[in-house]
Amino acid sequence: MARTAVNYTPLVPNGHLTDPAGTTIDSTLVTNGVVINAADPERTVIRVTNTSGAAKAVTVKAGAGSHAWLAGQGDSVTTVALTTGVEWLGPFTSARFQQKGTKLYVDFASGTTGTITVFKLPKAY
Repeated sequence: MARTAVNYTPLVPNGHLTDPAGTTIDSTLVTNGVVINAADPERTVIRVTNTSGAAKAVTVKAGAGSHAWLAGQGDSVTTVALTTGVEWLGPFTSARFQQKGTKLYVDFASGTTGTITVFKLPKAY
């Protein structure tokens, strides 16, 4: 099955951003995971909330291909606390996490519910 694409929410340089709701983590996202297309791993930060009654793991998958020369270090797995847990992940190293076609893959443990929001850090001015 295809991964569900999650779009960036850009952070605003010298400004503000009202807290976005994020994308709901449902059974489709748990089964297939998500993809961040046109990813810029060094400028990507992910917020995951967990509303399930148990702690759940979120996995940022190690990259594939010759450009991901640090992929041998493996996936990044973070446990999000139960019920009201919130974890912030990233930024990431391209050489470890970037998939072919400039993508990032994120997977969720079975039974995960909550939201995922992908933020893009602005470039320095």
